[in-house]
Amino acid sequence: MCVIVHVKETTRCAGSGASGGAAPVCLNHGHLSHRVSSTLLLVIVAASAYLAAHVVFGWLGRKYLVVSGAEYLVLGIVLGPHVTRVLTPEVVNSFAPITTLALGWMGAAVGVRMYLPDLVKVPGITFRLALVESALTFLLVAGTETVVLAWLYEISFFQAALPAVALGGIATASSSAGVELVAKRLNERGVEVTQLGVSVLVNAVVAVVSFGLLASIWHRPVMVNDRPLTATEWMVITMGMGVIGGVLFHLFVGDERDSDRIFVSLAGGVILVSGAAAFAGLSPLLAALVFGAILVNTSRNRAELAATIAHVERPLYFVLLVFAGAAWQPSTSAWVLPVILFLAIRALGKVGGARLVTRMNGMLPVLGPDWGRGLVGQGGLALAIALNYVYQDGGTLPYFVFTAAISSVLLTDLMSARLVQSVLAPLIARRDALLHPFDGPPAPNGGA
Repeated sequence: MCVIVHVKETTRCAGSGASGGAAPVCLNHGHLSHRVSSTLLLVIVAASAYLAAHVVFGWLGRKYLVVSGAEYLVLGIVLGPHVTRVLTPEVVNSFAPITTLALGWMGAAVGVRMYLPDLVKVPGITFRLALVESALTFLLVAGTETVVLAWLYEISFFQAALPAVALGGIATASSSAGVELVAKRLNERGVEVTQLGVSVLVNAVVAVVSFGLLASIWHRPVMVNDRPLTATEWMVITMGMGVIGGVLFHLFVGDERDSDRIFVSLAGGVILVSGAAAFAGLSPLLAALVFGAILVNTSRNRAELAATIAHVERPLYFVLLVFAGAAWQPSTSAWVLPVILFLAIRALGKVGGARLVTRMNGMLPVLGPDWGRGLVGQGGLALAIALNYVYQDGGTLPYFVFTAAISSVLLTDLMSARLVQSVLAPLIARRDALLHPFDGPPAPNGGA
């Protein structure tokens, strides 16, 4: 139908005696309508995401202890080219700058939580538990998936290592939304909440850095002085982009106090850093993480910067969910068994790894054996890494990795807050019972 209308319009323009200069107006009318429709669609998605982040998300969390987000991923799949075709591949590709901004913003959100004066106040054992749990989860998932993918798809271990390491980074990431929601609901900031919060941060740093290293290792060869750049040099370039962006931001707007100007400047800085990294075929997440860490540790207005990033992070996350769902394509290879295995091995790594390292460090009486269950919620960072992998050149099995990440987000996000509560509530109750023991029933009236 669209082709017939286009032919009729072209014939009508030619038959009406229109001059050659007027003909392009008729021929580009469909393209203009497409651009207007895409812009209108972006406005609708952004407005819906803002409303969801500031109204629906808070209401669902307070009333039902549910972390909202997975439903927007489903919405993106429904609107995508494989269901209703409202968001065609061309439309999704036209919004690539918005996707890059969302990826960079999520990386910067991790970076601004790395304020060194606050981190040094945390006991070293907390970081030790978090780092070992992260490493165990990463190694368990990456190693298992390397063997399984090489056997299932009959590819070399080197080819299987690319998606397997990406899945290892994805598996390491955990959701912070569930921890923050439960901590606010219980009005609790004790050692248990601190451990989960630090673990989420360390999980995020390990996930982003590991994927940044992977992107540097498999980067297409670029010859400089008759030799290709090494993975170490690509890592230095990635982190250098974040450092330069952070220093420039600090020099020009480091003392700015107006929230609107801070937002505009931050958006420009994140777009510059993440866009440069994406253009160079590197990880925008890692570059933006370094950018955020530089800002929060050098700017006097770090509170305003952190508040601005946190205020916008959730709406951009919802926008990323919609477009990630629309960009999803079913994997052409057998994917059900490896995805199920990924979900099972990740849960085992989180719960079992946390239990093992807690037992080895004698912290079972404080944290209990099952606190790793609070880290099972996947979160948006995992989806950002998977989307980054899809857009990276030369990746093996990109849509299998993307499918695994989407499956994990859909299955774990909605119940992440309840998993955190199932961990924190018994620990807090036991701690309160030890601090305020019950001395026995009150004496009866008139008793001695």
